[in-house]
Amino acid sequence: MSLIIVSDIAKLYGSEVILSQVSFRVENGDRIGLVGANGSGKSTLLNILTGNIEADDGAVVLARGVRLGYLPQVPDFAGDLSAREELRRAFDDIHAAEDEMQNIAAGFTDPVAMQDPEIYQELLDRYAVLQEKIESRSGYATEYRVQATLDGLGFTAEQQDIPAESLSGGQQTRISLGKLLLGEPDILLLDEPTNHLDLHAIEWLEEYLREWKGAIIIVSHDRYFLDSVCAKVLEVENTHVEEFPGNYTKYVLLKTERRVLQQKAYEKQQDEIARTEEFIRRYRAGQRAKEARGRQKMLDRLERIDRPFQSDDLHFSIRAAYESGEKVLMAKDITIGFAAGTPLFTVSSLEIERGDRIGIIGPNGSGKTTLLRAIVDELPPLAGALKLGHNVRIGYYAQTHETLNPSNTVLREISEDITLSEEAVRTFMGRFQFTGNDVFKTIDALSGGERARVALAKLTLQGANFLILDEPTNHLDLPARQFLEEALKEYDGTLLFTSHDRYFLDALAEKIWIVGGGSLKIFNGNYSDYHRKTIAQSEKSSKELQAKRKASQAAASKAVSAAPRAKPARTAEVVEGEISQQEQLVASLETELIEVARSADRIRIKQIGAAYEDAKNQLEALYAEWEELA
Repeated sequence: MSLIIVSDIAKLYGSEVILSQVSFRVENGDRIGLVGANGSGKSTLLNILTGNIEADDGAVVLARGVRLGYLPQVPDFAGDLSAREELRRAFDDIHAAEDEMQNIAAGFTDPVAMQDPEIYQELLDRYAVLQEKIESRSGYATEYRVQATLDGLGFTAEQQDIPAESLSGGQQTRISLGKLLLGEPDILLLDEPTNHLDLHAIEWLEEYLREWKGAIIIVSHDRYFLDSVCAKVLEVENTHVEEFPGNYTKYVLLKTERRVLQQKAYEKQQDEIARTEEFIRRYRAGQRAKEARGRQKMLDRLERIDRPFQSDDLHFSIRAAYESGEKVLMAKDITIGFAAGTPLFTVSSLEIERGDRIGIIGPNGSGKTTLLRAIVDELPPLAGALKLGHNVRIGYYAQTHETLNPSNTVLREISEDITLSEEAVRTFMGRFQFTGNDVFKTIDALSGGERARVALAKLTLQGANFLILDEPTNHLDLPARQFLEEALKEYDGTLLFTSHDRYFLDALAEKIWIVGGGSLKIFNGNYSDYHRKTIAQSEKSSKELQAKRKASQAAASKAVSAAPRAKPARTAEVVEGEISQQEQLVASLETELIEVARSADRIRIKQIGAAYEDAKNQLEALYAEWEELA
């Protein structure tokens, strides 16, 4: 079933064409990744689908009753409610249904209703409709779902209950994302949902979306995320949209194949056109003039194959000016943190050797950036010593680009690092997609992506043999990320970087430093190797816990069955006692669900969640039995 049909839509801003002849369908259950360079029109397309922007031509048709849920890049969020209260609002309709059910239950004892079968049946029917609505959205587990969502999105216990307006912009984005997911629309439209999320929260979101029953359209530069969640890719390029089956990795392969075939077809047609035009010129006035005119008509009717679109990609390399000593960095008994605050973590010993490629991961606020700042001597460690090796020259890429002078023009910012003519600097910056008068823009007037490209340009000029990069893929679109990866693969020095981009980590890291919980742990391998080991350990722990629980249950069951007892009569009083016990079990399991949700152990969450649902169903059966007996 088609939930959305997009037919030949176009959008212009002034004389600039953003989208033209865009057509596609969104089917029930689709998982679509919407990709393209920055500024290609992805967000514009999402806004057209939601109705926030009107297309200049074409049509967007939604199936009857389809509900859209939209997460913009910069949500409009304000209010004095806490994060928890904001997420609870996603269930306003469920809470209203519960209130109505209570009123109906009270109405069952109304003498008028009890004496009028029609009125009584109407109450029963309405009660059943409301009950089905609540059960269809797991309405009896709303508090658990709110808690699991808050924990999954990385909110601490303190942050969950303070006014949302006092949280950061990134945290408010996560609140908006949580409300959207809990509201369960038919189609999710997510514009860069992984922005401001750390790895833990991104993986939680992936798991959530994989189990999502509706359709999804996601704009993202996170390739690992797109691979994990999406089964179809729509690419926005050169004002058009092209569809590719499969995830992001398959899209890259198919796009390359299509471009090669299109280039060959284009070149073949151009050769045929050239031969035909030469024939027409040679025989236009001769004996074969009639044949030449016929070929001209054929040429006029020919449907031309477009030359494959070539975007202005980045084009640079990073090289070390000279080689460092074998030991690049040595650290002993260091404590990382801020002088005025609590230490973030301690390390007894650290060592980086020449040629190492190390990726640092950990939750937001765990101390990753603080560690890098300590290494570059911007923020000394609280205790211990960091020592650079012989001949080490650092090149530092700051996450927030504070190393750039906001009042400088691009031209002046680069000229301070290299003695070249204006023309030479402009030619050099062309490699970083700065053309024409772009070089006269001031740094503070640039977008995040443009500032990132200026910072990368400065980095290539330093000749550093030890690169320290703090979230270098932030603000970069997919083509820029891919090129940066290739440039760093060819880099001949030592590399230390933080990143939430797992694709980037897999491509470059040979060691992983895991920061969190007051310590730093070292893993030899890339991110996927580390993730597989972590999952295996979690599964082992879960199996051991499950075995202990089964053994305990078996022992209790054996003790109960060994004691002779008479089967009690099924009276309302007996069932009331069972209901009380079952309610306690449900409450206990709900508490356990909330606790396990904090650990983000997906396997245990599923196991305990299944036990919770089973206990809840048994409780509903007891309620029904009690009503019949009463």
